[in-house]
Amino acid sequence: MTHDPVPRVLATAAALDLIGRLREAHGPILFHQSGGCCDGSSPMCFPAGEFLIADADVLLGEIGGAPFYISRPQFEYWRHTQLIIDVVPGRGGMFSLENGRDLRFLTRSRLFTDAELAALPTL
Repeated sequence: MTHDPVPRVLATAAALDLIGRLREAHGPILFHQSGGCCDGSSPMCFPAGEFLIADADVLLGEIGGAPFYISRPQFEYWRHTQLIIDVVPGRGGMFSLENGRDLRFLTRSRLFTDAELAALPTL
């Protein structure tokens, strides 16, 4: 019996609910983990096709049917952690689709165990 490795990114029930509402309003969406600048290190949500994914971006997985990307340098820093996307009260990222809903996506994380890390595919 084989076991799938633990996902590199997952979402809480609250995040999945908001993702569903954003998909209803905007169609297909995608996420990119921001590395700073204007919106700090927030997970940013965009309509699919309106954010240019770079060759150096890493696809971590999907949450709520939406692909979730991170830049290669940021991935190298966080590769030992599982990203857990949550929702909290507050203003969303300036360019992120949840802005104006009095909610914002938030990245939480936990360290992978040694066994989990060893089982993950190389990205």
